[in-house]
Amino acid sequence: MTRRIISNTSTNEAVIKKSLFIGVCAHVKSIEDFQNFLYKYQDTSATHNCWAYRIGNEYRFNDDGEPSGTAGKPILAAIDGAEFDYLGALVIRHYGGIKLGTGGLARAYGGTIAKNLQVAAHSIHVPTVSVFVQIPFEFSQSLFKVSTEFKAQVTNQSFNESGLSGEVVIAEEKLKAFKQSLINTSKGQARFNQI
Repeated sequence: MTRRIISNTSTNEAVIKKSLFIGVCAHVKSIEDFQNFLYKYQDTSATHNCWAYRIGNEYRFNDDGEPSGTAGKPILAAIDGAEFDYLGALVIRHYGGIKLGTGGLARAYGGTIAKNLQVAAHSIHVPTVSVFVQIPFEFSQSLFKVSTEFKAQVTNQSFNESGLSGEVVIAEEKLKAFKQSLINTSKGQARFNQI
């Protein structure tokens, strides 16, 4: 799945019913990275430091004293909704004296991060996989043609008595269609091994 990766630390502020919400988002590669990010940016003098992170299939969130489900979960929903990965997000709240209610809190926390991510500089990350392909000589050009069509790279090529062998690096989401196309153009002669 194609995901967005934030390029640098991004911050924004919002005042909602006299409470100041400060959103901070940054690239994190591991839980340790996230803990370092949290240590660096959290404000111990603030009323709340609520956070969430998404690192591949791993995620966590924390409401830091706000009613359950009103802060960390909406922050994570904003991360996922904007299709970011490897991201740590923190919202620092300085209470302004007016209660927002559970719906208002969820909108404030999630909205602060959603607005941050709308303008954050980012790159697109496309997960790739490698597959080993063995194809007879008479169909070797098919391998290159189909690879070009699917924007895949053929590396580590070698010829042997069976034909051409090579490693193909391709976007994970295109692998199934690539295999089917190569099977069709090689009349069922292409063989695959996942690397």
